[in-house]
Amino acid sequence: MNKYTRILVLVATCLVVGYFSSLVTQESVNTWFPTINKPSFNPPGWLFAPVWTALYIMMGIAGGLVWHEINSPRREEVKKAMLFFAIQLALNALWSYLFFGLKNPLLALIEIFLLWLLIYETYAKFGKINKISGYLFVPYLLWVSFATVLNASIWWLNQ
Repeated sequence: MNKYTRILVLVATCLVVGYFSSLVTQESVNTWFPTINKPSFNPPGWLFAPVWTALYIMMGIAGGLVWHEINSPRREEVKKAMLFFAIQLALNALWSYLFFGLKNPLLALIEIFLLWLLIYETYAKFGKINKISGYLFVPYLLWVSFATVLNASIWWLNQ
């Protein structure tokens, strides 16, 4: 499989995960979420879809670039990095279920700390294999940092 096919596969995978996550959030965004207290810095709802779409695309490109190195002498490094990538992607989807599906900001907050750590570790591993892949993870890390503060604030305001 060539580099571009690998990138395409992982971009599609990330977008599919994002799509299924959005299905979990959709009902709550229209019913439960408007009824809870949110901080003044809560972004407008329309912003989330384009931001997450861009982040999923960047994640997929980063993952594809690293996956492309699977036949290099760093095969074991690549396999470990891709394992972290898969785990953080699963945790990304789990957060939506915990926060919007279960309507549990505290559980989602605990989980997002773990997600942040896995994103950081993936970023670090990717950057050692392919610098561009590491750079592509920076906006995701920053967004989830912001999301962590937002999640914590929502939990605090609604306890």
